[in-house]
Amino acid sequence: MKRAVVLFNLGGPDGPDAVRPFLFNLFRDKAIIPLPALARYPLAALISTTRAKGSRANYAIMGGGSPLLPETKAQAGALEERLAGRDPGVETRVFICMRYWKPRAATAAAEVAAFLPDEVVLLPLYPQFSTTTTASSIADFLRAYRGPGEIRQVCCYPDVEGVAAAHADAILEAWSKAGRPGNVRLLFSAHGLPQRVVDGGDPYQVQIEATARAIAARVPELPDWRVCYQSRVGRLKWLEPSTEDEIRRAGSEGLGVLIAPIAFVSEHVETLVELDHEYREVADAAGVSPYLRSRTPGVREPFIQLLAEAVLAATKGPAAHGGWVCPAHCGKCPTRAKVAA
Repeated sequence: MKRAVVLFNLGGPDGPDAVRPFLFNLFRDKAIIPLPALARYPLAALISTTRAKGSRANYAIMGGGSPLLPETKAQAGALEERLAGRDPGVETRVFICMRYWKPRAATAAAEVAAFLPDEVVLLPLYPQFSTTTTASSIADFLRAYRGPGEIRQVCCYPDVEGVAAAHADAILEAWSKAGRPGNVRLLFSAHGLPQRVVDGGDPYQVQIEATARAIAARVPELPDWRVCYQSRVGRLKWLEPSTEDEIRRAGSEGLGVLIAPIAFVSEHVETLVELDHEYREVADAAGVSPYLRSRTPGVREPFIQLLAEAVLAATKGPAAHGGWVCPAHCGKCPTRAKVAA
């Protein structure tokens, strides 16, 4: 038997010349800007052009391009090795599919098809489901895939032990390295979404909160914690409170912060630039000390183990790993829709 595992992630520009087309791919996605193509494409061209210079400066801090693909390749290699040990009777190969930059869906779909798999497991590297990330990425791949194999899909895994343990270990490492200061508030920072997306039934916020609770239960040494949201763009109302506001709040209360990027499993521009540089400046201006940041799960043992277990447990159609069930108001949850059908 041959099994293909497809890891989905956002993608990132691999050099300065890729920044503008990457941004164009991002903003022309209907899941990001819900307008007809006739209006969406010119708007995406305008946004990508006006934001390109500032984005290039951010990527320059990281050497000119995003480290997301190399980090995802490391995860793919670790997962493939783990699955070979767990399920030696199956030939498993792990592929990467990025939403907005290379390797994109057409390339990934062709590589998977050439492998001639009996089974294709779609595994998002987004622990929390959103229509703007997981749903968009998987739909993009399925539009391109014409190969064989029974399709199996992992929907999400927001509160499973592997996610909580990987983040908790990273949090305790950052805290211990700083001398275990007692005046620290733990901020669980997630990428934000427009409020209207969540109000429309997207389960992202409730799943973020579930991830935060699962991690907090493993770090009782840091009982003062809050959920917040970063990366806001545009004039729409976004999920609150913002990470910037929570940093300033901590400063006004004489506290330091330890920021845990709980919606990210790899280091990229939102962690290495936004959290490590831009928000550090906010913290310095607000008198926040210390300002600490934990690393993303990467190839930590609990996280790779979780991914392997999710692959082995995958069922036909979208399924949450670990038994997670979204509340009734999350109408955009694919597992809830499947149950309702």
